[in-house]
Formats: sequence, C-alpha cells, structure tokens
Amino acid sequence: MHNIKNTVWAGVPLDQAKRVLIMTHGRGASAQSILSLAAELAVDGFALAAPQATGNTWYPYSFLAPEVQNEPGLSSGLTVLKELLDTVKAAGIPSENVYFLGFSQGACLTSEFVARNAQPLGGVFILSGGVIGDSVKTERYTGNFAGTPIFLGCSDVDAHVPKDRVQASSEVLRTLGATVVEKIYPNAPHSIFQDEIDHINQILNLKK
Repeated sequence: MHNIKNTVWAGVPLDQAKRVLIMTHGRGASAQSILSLAAELAVDGFALAAPQATGNTWYPYSFLAPEVQNEPGLSSGLTVLKELLDTVKAAGIPSENVYFLGFSQGACLTSEFVARNAQPLGGVFILSGGVIGDSVKTERYTGNFAGTPIFLGCSDVDAHVPKDRVQASSEVLRTLGATVVEKIYPNAPHSIFQDEIDHINQILNLKK
C-alpha cells in the first residue's frame, strides 16, 4: 500500500534541521504539489517531508464513509505518518518542533493521525478536512497536545467537507488539550486561502 520510502524531502536536510513540517497532499494530488505551498510559508531552516500516496489517493471513498470501506488505505496512510514522525524524532528533533499540514484528503488523514496520537507539537494546520469516519469516535482519541496550536480552515459550502465535521473536529482537538483556531469562510471554494496562509505563518513564527 502506501510506503514511507515514497516521501519527498525538501528544505534543509533532516540531520541539519531544527524544525520539520510534514505536508500531506489531497486526493489526486502529489507530494510535489503540496510542497509547492512551502514557497508561501515561513519555513526557512525547516526540513520538509511530503509523503506520497500510492496512486495519488490515500483511501478510496469519502472520509465520512464507514472506515472499513477505506481500508487498507486509511490504516496504511496513518502508519506512514507515524513512521515519519518516528523518523524525525529518531533524528533528535523533539515533537515540539514538528509541524503537520494537510489539505483536503491530506487534512483528514492528518486530523485523524494527530487526534489518535495527541502530543506536544509545534503546530497543526488542517485545511479543508476533519477527523475520519461515519461518526466522530472520541473513544479512539488519546493523549495530550499540551497547548499545541492547531488551525482549521474550511469553506461553509465545501462539497467534500461539511462544516459540522470541521466544528466537531475542533472540539475533539480542544478536548485533547490543543489551542484551536477555527475559521469558516463563507461561500468559498475548496481551496487554500491567503488568510489561512497568514494564520499558518503566525504559528510558524512563534518560535523564531
């Protein structure tokens, strides 16, 4: 299925980096396409890691489908994110200096991963996504973000991501100890907006 070996790395080499941003692409997109967003982000000195989904898709159906329908892709994608985080930690970078960003399907995978493995992180940026499943299963989310800043942004008319799932995801993350900012954009397309970039950069600049 998905393989950590297909991750595309950019920015500063991992053994020279002090901070890392893990960037997860959406359905039909690629590691290279999500990496192109880094040109707009305050990531000087970061190692950038963009996992590549096999067939450019992490799982086949909507993130709101019963999880069994999205296997084995869903579990395989979550495993890749865990392996990436483990790799970064093994390189001597603490979790507090690791950031996650995902768009669309990548945002959903990122949401689900960080909620299942809550821990102090540098920041999490969930752009047009939310936790995965036909319902929000809070019992599987554990750990403590210890104040990690998490930003969620989405249109209120997104055809793929219902506003109420974004709001429910925000609540899950708050319950796990994150400092959450949620922005719902009226009548906006399924896209990444300059306002979201600005919020992300505010968080990235916190530790400069």
